[in-house]
Amino acid sequence: MNDSAVRRTRQRKAGRTGCAVEATLSVIGGVWKPVLVFHLLHGKLRFNALCRVTPSATPRMITLQLRELEADGIVKRTVFPEVPPRVEYELTKLGQSLEPVLLSMRDWGEQLQKAEPGHVGGGPS
Repeated sequence: MNDSAVRRTRQRKAGRTGCAVEATLSVIGGVWKPVLVFHLLHGKLRFNALCRVTPSATPRMITLQLRELEADGIVKRTVFPEVPPRVEYELTKLGQSLEPVLLSMRDWGEQLQKAEPGHVGGGPS
């Protein structure tokens, strides 16, 4: 990990409020990061597979989100010296520790979708 990644990790903690929730959201906040991490709970995935499971996100956005997750120690990126290069993403131990949080978020979201199908989209996750 380079110096800028370490610096960003330190700056992304709970700087405004000191709240632990802010620290969590600074790492996995937004729409795509939790979705990407959720899909990686099942094991390693290649970049194109991550694009397929998040079709509403652009490849550029997925790349940016994966880089931030890697810089924060949530995702490990492995490049295999092949032609064409093969790149796999997997969760680190720290990333795996998010499993109960993400499963709880999924369960809560499913309940919300059932309670208010017109407001949230109502489709299965």
